Amino acid sequence: MDIWKFYDVTHLYHEVCNPTSTGKLDELVELLGLNRGSAVLDIACGKAELLTRLAERYEISGVGVDISPHCVKDAERKLRERVPRAQVQILNTDGADYRPDQLFDLTMCIGASWVFKGHRGTLNALKTMAKPDALILVGEPFWLKEPDDAYLAAENLTRDMLGTHYDNVLVGEDEGLSPLYTIVSNQDDWDRYETLQWYAAEKYARDNPDDPDVSEILTRVARGRTNYLQWGRDTLGWALYLFRKPSRAN
Repeated sequence: MDIWKFYDVTHLYHEVCNPTSTGKLDELVELLGLNRGSAVLDIACGKAELLTRLAERYEISGVGVDISPHCVKDAERKLRERVPRAQVQILNTDGADYRPDQLFDLTMCIGASWVFKGHRGTLNALKTMAKPDALILVGEPFWLKEPDDAYLAAENLTRDMLGTHYDNVLVGEDEGLSPLYTIVSNQDDWDRYETLQWYAAEKYARDNPDDPDVSEILTRVARGRTNYLQWGRDTLGWALYLFRKPSRAN
């Protein structure tokens, strides 16, 4: 089954495709304090909810990049309906392959550090695409506690793939960035993110009983549900991290 179809089905009801709330997103938007016309880059922008809110609030210009054709379609429709005059371009490509022709006032990659092979690689990549004194925003998981070996095996993870919340901030500092703010997800945020996927998968199966992918969709969602409830809910955290790039090289 096409992986992007799977995510399209299971994230149908998500405004934000990660474990945070729209209220926390609004808090972040206000905190950013961008200027009108600021240039913003969002790698793996998903449905472009954050880009859209920034366009509504600050009339930004910008670029959203996502590999999923379903997300690109949703993002373009959202921008067209909510901010039709926004100077925001959505590109259907792998974020790792994107080569900008400008530097940005804000660079973001939220919940998709796999694009750049991890948290450090993501910060490094975003740093190269940001202006001096620009903001850099990432969303990254972290260990709440030492993960169970069975959980690692079930999710095909290794212990060293993630650090702690503290580690995630330290990596930014080690990359020469100034940590400004974090927004940490709570269990309500996680439960909303995870269980909306259960709801969407069951609804899709009822509405599309002849789709040959239904069985695989339900099997994958059931496996994820078990892993989340048995281990992940108490083991895995997630946060938004806001940094600032230095105004000049040290």
